[in-house]
Amino acid sequence: MPITATYSQLVMPDHINNVGTLFGGQLVSWMDLAAAKTCYRFLKGTKAWGAVTKVIQEVEFNEPIEAGEWVTFNGTVTNAGKTSITVKIDAFAESRQEEKRLACTARIVMVAVCEDDQGNFVKFEHGKTV
Repeated sequence: MPITATYSQLVMPDHINNVGTLFGGQLVSWMDLAAAKTCYRFLKGTKAWGAVTKVIQEVEFNEPIEAGEWVTFNGTVTNAGKTSITVKIDAFAESRQEEKRLACTARIVMVAVCEDDQGNFVKFEHGKTV
């Protein structure tokens, strides 16, 4: 069964850019959080403390998002290496007037980390598969 997670965020006025829509960098930041949450679930049962971002790939902005809309991020683990985890994120926006619509997609590669004996975070071989 695929590992998934959902994260939602309300778009507030301070998230808006100069053309009146959600600032793209804010959306990508939220997608990164959704990927971290998805990896948190994937890494349960291991000694990993979590996962950190290695690379954000293939970001595609499909629809503008307005203030007052909810954005729901659906994350799915699509691949796992020794330390890496690839997560596909679909961001759906919805307003009071419209049904949810696919606003943005991305693939984010995360790296599992744990704490070593000196208190430093280092890559962690999680031993999990998809």
